[in-house]
Amino acid sequence: MLDFASSTSLAPRPTGRAIQRWVAGALLCLSLGGAQAAGTLRVAMTASDIPLPNGQTDQGAEGMRFMGYTVFEALVGYDLSSPDKATSLVPGLATEWKVDGADKLRWTFKLRPGVKFHDGSPFNAEAVVWNLDKILNAKAEQFDTKQAAQGRGRIPTVASYKAINELTVEVTTSEVNALLPFQMAWIVMSSPAQWQAVGKSWDAFIKSPSGTGPFKLESYVPRERAVLARNAAYWDKARVPKLDKLVLLPVPDASARVAALRSGQVDWIEAPPPDAIDSIKAAGFAITSNVYPHVWPWHFSRVDGSPWNDIRVRKAANLAIDREGMKQLLGGMMVSAKGMVPPNSPWFGKPSFEVKYDVAAAKALMAQAGYSKDKPLKVKSIISPAGSGQMQPQLMNEFIQQNLAEIGIQVEFDVRDWNALLANWRAGAKDPGTKGATTTNSSYFSQDPFTALIRHVDSALMPPKGTNWGYYSDPEMDKIFDGVRTEFDTRAQLALIQKAHEKYVNDALFLFVAHDVAPRAMSKKVKGFVQPQNWFLDFSAISMD
Repeated sequence: MLDFASSTSLAPRPTGRAIQRWVAGALLCLSLGGAQAAGTLRVAMTASDIPLPNGQTDQGAEGMRFMGYTVFEALVGYDLSSPDKATSLVPGLATEWKVDGADKLRWTFKLRPGVKFHDGSPFNAEAVVWNLDKILNAKAEQFDTKQAAQGRGRIPTVASYKAINELTVEVTTSEVNALLPFQMAWIVMSSPAQWQAVGKSWDAFIKSPSGTGPFKLESYVPRERAVLARNAAYWDKARVPKLDKLVLLPVPDASARVAALRSGQVDWIEAPPPDAIDSIKAAGFAITSNVYPHVWPWHFSRVDGSPWNDIRVRKAANLAIDREGMKQLLGGMMVSAKGMVPPNSPWFGKPSFEVKYDVAAAKALMAQAGYSKDKPLKVKSIISPAGSGQMQPQLMNEFIQQNLAEIGIQVEFDVRDWNALLANWRAGAKDPGTKGATTTNSSYFSQDPFTALIRHVDSALMPPKGTNWGYYSDPEMDKIFDGVRTEFDTRAQLALIQKAHEKYVNDALFLFVAHDVAPRAMSKKVKGFVQPQNWFLDFSAISMD
């Protein structure tokens, strides 16, 4: 383990006493009064703050998991009912959608009748248009810069939209985009009537928000807790929650989460630390995990002067990582990454470059590039101590730091809060706030071709238009992506997706490290939980003994 006091290592971990104080303070209001009601599930998240209950929430996919898709909903949803199959798109607030056969820029979404927001106002086509305006139309009175930052990049091709009738919305894209339904699954609906009722203020809205989801927000205290209550009037009667309440607690420190679980202050923790898993099991708690569309990489900057513009350096870094050693360090709770998607993915293809552990080959490439342990390449990487999908970032990044040092890459860390890292990820490598860093370490959602591949390296999606953080530009890759977006034949589209992924690997566009298996630890009082192959969860079927 590295010296935590060195300039190139992470900030010190809290002491045991500090953890105890933190847990006591954060959970005091829940521990007072003894046992919780049988219908209350208390969850310790990895986030350092409660996801904003405004609709298009923050805190990455964890924010969407616990707030975005519980209090609010999108037109398109995911089938989260099975642990044994890859999840697929299903109707959400829209019952169906289709592209116009004669004009593939035009899509029609048919809305679900009879749905109401928590405040009792109707969900309809005008509400959809209003919600799209809140993130896309800077001139709209409800436009919210915070929500725009979270949602605009998810739907980069949406050019216009209008209500055709009460239950029909037409969306026009700027270019043919066969992936639009996947992208629309990110955009959730807030109540226009509630926003009006609280004085047309998003700051006021988060104190008494209104969505259409299976849970209502009962109370919200930033950095402390959120209490979600069962929505008995939820439109899908088969998914009316069995829980009375769902309590969300931000506990970014892994040791603090374990302490909270052991002491009975929470019932469920996200991302238990690997060195605690055996003892957690021995104490009678359940450990769950499952594969899901996730990748934990280093995203390289490709701006002028970046050392990662040299393919020899990129390939050397990929050959330097002992992924099996990292897997042992994580108690087996990862899959070694050989690309942006696992090798068993239909999108993987047949790349010619094999991502593996080969220190000799890595050193040879570094020597060709003019570097060695005696003459190291110095780089800075932006990382976070915790966050949505970040697994065990301190442990993993220290491990990478050691591996790269062996081949002549000396790494300095710029440690930032998860939301601060995401803000820079959206701003891009050229932003002054990057402060000389040439990589950023953000776990990525890879559930569809756009989020898995396109958004990271499409030259049309450089900031502020999108999240091509590294400013990568390659006409060949852009041409492949154009084909993916415009091909509605699934077989032909698959071949193009494979070609794009092969180029990712062959050109070593990222440092491919790990795929998460989303470990969770929970009390055996938690019943009915299904862990799907997805970032998101359905809390409706869960109950407490």
